[in-house]
Amino acid sequence: MASMHTPPARQRFRFPLHVHISTLFFLLVLVAGGSIAWASYARSARMLEGVAGDMLQRISRQTAAETGTLLEPVDASLRQLVLHPLARAGTLAERLAALPALREALLASPSLAAVYAGYGDGEFFLLLRLADAADRRLMNAPEGAAYLIQSIDDGQGRYVFLDRSLGVLRDDPRPDYPSSYDPRRRIWYTLARGTDLLVQTEPYLFASTRKPGVTLARRSVEGVVMGADIRLETLDGSLRRQRMTPASQLVIFEPDTQVVAFSEGDWLAAAGQGGGRPRLADLQGGVMAALAARLPRGGDVLPLVDFQAGGRDWHGAVARLVLPGGRKAFLGVAIPDDELLTEARGIRDQSLLVTLLVMLLALPFTYFAARLVSRPIRSLAEETAAIRRFDFADPVATRSVVREVDDLAADLASMKGAIRRFLDIASVTAGEADFDRLLARLVDETVAVVGARAGVLYLVRDGAEQLDPVTLRDAAADSLPLERAPDGEGMAGLVPAGASSGVGLLAADSPGLPGCGRLFERLGVGTMAYLAVPLLDRQHARLGLMVLWFDEAPHSDLVHFVEALSGSAAMSVETRGLIQAQKQLFEAFIQLIAGAIDAKSPYTGGHCARVPVLTKMLAQAACDAGDGPFRDFRLSAEDWEAVHIAAWLHDCGKVTTPEFVVDKATKLETIHDRIHEIRMRFEVLKRDAEIASLKALAAGEEPTAARQALEAEWARLDADFAFVAACNLGGEAIDPAAVTRLQAIARRTWLRTLDDRLGIAPEEARRKGPAAPLPVLEALLADRPEHLIPRGEKDRVPADNPWGFRMAVPELLYNRGELANLSVGRGTLTEEDRYKINEHIVQTIRMLSELPFPRHLKAVPEIAGGHHEKMDGSGYPRGLTREEMSPVARMMAIADIFEALTAVDRPYKRGKRLSEAMSLMARMRDHKHIDPELFELFVKSQVYRDYASRFMAPEYVDEVDEAALLRPPACG
Repeated sequence: MASMHTPPARQRFRFPLHVHISTLFFLLVLVAGGSIAWASYARSARMLEGVAGDMLQRISRQTAAETGTLLEPVDASLRQLVLHPLARAGTLAERLAALPALREALLASPSLAAVYAGYGDGEFFLLLRLADAADRRLMNAPEGAAYLIQSIDDGQGRYVFLDRSLGVLRDDPRPDYPSSYDPRRRIWYTLARGTDLLVQTEPYLFASTRKPGVTLARRSVEGVVMGADIRLETLDGSLRRQRMTPASQLVIFEPDTQVVAFSEGDWLAAAGQGGGRPRLADLQGGVMAALAARLPRGGDVLPLVDFQAGGRDWHGAVARLVLPGGRKAFLGVAIPDDELLTEARGIRDQSLLVTLLVMLLALPFTYFAARLVSRPIRSLAEETAAIRRFDFADPVATRSVVREVDDLAADLASMKGAIRRFLDIASVTAGEADFDRLLARLVDETVAVVGARAGVLYLVRDGAEQLDPVTLRDAAADSLPLERAPDGEGMAGLVPAGASSGVGLLAADSPGLPGCGRLFERLGVGTMAYLAVPLLDRQHARLGLMVLWFDEAPHSDLVHFVEALSGSAAMSVETRGLIQAQKQLFEAFIQLIAGAIDAKSPYTGGHCARVPVLTKMLAQAACDAGDGPFRDFRLSAEDWEAVHIAAWLHDCGKVTTPEFVVDKATKLETIHDRIHEIRMRFEVLKRDAEIASLKALAAGEEPTAARQALEAEWARLDADFAFVAACNLGGEAIDPAAVTRLQAIARRTWLRTLDDRLGIAPEEARRKGPAAPLPVLEALLADRPEHLIPRGEKDRVPADNPWGFRMAVPELLYNRGELANLSVGRGTLTEEDRYKINEHIVQTIRMLSELPFPRHLKAVPEIAGGHHEKMDGSGYPRGLTREEMSPVARMMAIADIFEALTAVDRPYKRGKRLSEAMSLMARMRDHKHIDPELFELFVKSQVYRDYASRFMAPEYVDEVDEAALLRPPACG
């Protein structure tokens, strides 16, 4: 139910509709512009990727062509050298004569690093180009050196440095050179010796310069092998020239990933200490290794792909190269995305900027247009907020050019009016507590709201199936005679089976509907439209029928409204009917309890029925008081209900009080009067005395003396029993002399020969002491262990009890000792018996406190439980003072006492005369037992006399001196 009253949690961030519309427009334009920009970017990227792929093919072809261009001049030079006299030279001088021809070969091919001849006897002659300062530093050449001769001749090695004109700059003997270098073991020599064709080695690091290159070699007729070293540095430059972007990388590598050429400088440093050529994995950045890893196993080509390396995004591809000589290699190209797609990203960013400018320019117009569109919706939101606050004062006047919003405004206006009318009726019906008035108000409000001419309500009475009219009202809210209402069953037949209502026209003489003519005649019409709506309870059982009469047939909206209203009306009728039935049931129940308590004991008579009457008479007198202490005292209808229930249930705790205690007429009475047991013991003693007399006669005693002794003993026994029997009545106070005589009588004994444990209850057997051997002498009167019944824990009242009881609780539950009971000073009750009777008010409070009374009846336990309290705090069970008691509780204390004093249906006493009862109550006032102000009201308002005239016998109603009753008590 809490969800019906608690609004749902609101969103943390909420914005007006015009902001949403503007934002939506902004997002749509942004998405559209972004989509266009992204499409342009993607298209440009694809175009650039295509261009990159085409360029890869071009670079591949150009690289292959340049490689061929490098090798072809060298091949021509070697063809000439194998025919040159150098091939036949046997001395160093002859070989030096060939220097001009070797220099021309070097100059003819810029990529050529050295030309040389290897002889079969291990001699060697080489002319090396010192192309730059790095070469000169590497070879430790003198300044100006352009060429270097490396020679092995006649077992002697030497390095000769030449200038550009082949002049000798320095001649260095190298005695270790022949032992460290043998041309016959070099791969180029081995390959060339086996064929007459040109041979080419795989790329390797030259022994002299440690730079990569390939060697071309050809064998002469004389068996001398002419070789030429081609540096691959020229390929590095070619790759650098063909880079598409500044950061692009190009590499030529072999299938085993050894690098042949690389576009980045100083890549040979990656060779490290191993001496071999670097592999792709050795290259700085790992870009080419990542690209080569994408090459399919066994594949020769990798189309343009994207990949990541070195923290950047790249596009790259791999193409196959066929080097001269048929050697297989690969060309790898990698281009960073931020350079490849620079133009595409520029187009994208420009498109996004244009889109943003369009949005910024259109935003004010969009915002203004959105505010115009959302203004009616904002007004409708304010209207719904007013409905949520139940503010129905102003009609809905919102209109909009948007059709849906305008329809919503019209529907909201209709809904607001319907809810207002519905709540008006619900408020009226909810505020009416009287069931009969509720029915009339329900019809009046419904007729007024829907504009009907008249309305009639039928209800199913007391479980019967027949519908009886309970109220018939016209548009002026006047009640019409129920005799003019049409027959209920006939009207119910106008509702089709399973339908929620029935609508139609009826004439005054419609067949099968007796009563229509009488109603139409009263309204002055001959034909009327009707709307019949069944009232169903929660189980969909028929509860009643409401019929509304119109001049014209009601439209569908009105029918639906009445159908919805009928559900609320049915719930109100059913709820109020259930409440009324529950109250009637509860009333019958409390009167049943009170009647059972009164019927339980003839000593209480009609006490529980008369105390409520007297309490309410005194309460009404307090409400009617125009002056005095009770001039402002008022009781609401709910307060009266609480007084009524409390008065009827003020002694409900007596259901727990044993009858033998309440009805204890003699001191020895429990469930039966035990005086009969004692009388039987006296009878036994009298028989024993007669037996003793007869034994004395048999023993020869004089008969007259024996007879006189017997009669004297009988007289003493008769007198003692008469005394005990008189003590048992409890009519007069027992003085100490009487107690002494009882104790003397109790010391007499009688002989018991039978086991007193036979035929008794187990509980009594447990209370008895050890069995004495038979026969046994027993006291005539005794307080035996089995007479003492202990008090259990559940019968005790803790000092910290939640009800605030402050009563002295006897140690024993019951004391049935014969001597103890006969010695009671006044009346018939022991201390335990009196507590048991007084305990009824404890049980009353505990029982009533356990009942789930509604809020307006929460005072019932306090009112019902205070009628034994006294104004000075000496009462029970709580020891309350006057200030701690409510006025109604003090009223009930007076009513309880006065009823007990004047009751004439008590079998154990005669009722007191009215004047006696009032005098006793005046003394109670003087002793601060009852409220003096209420007693004064009791006297002045004549409540006591009104009560006496209703419930007291006429002979007990005498004159009362009211002035004496109201006179203040004398001091001292």
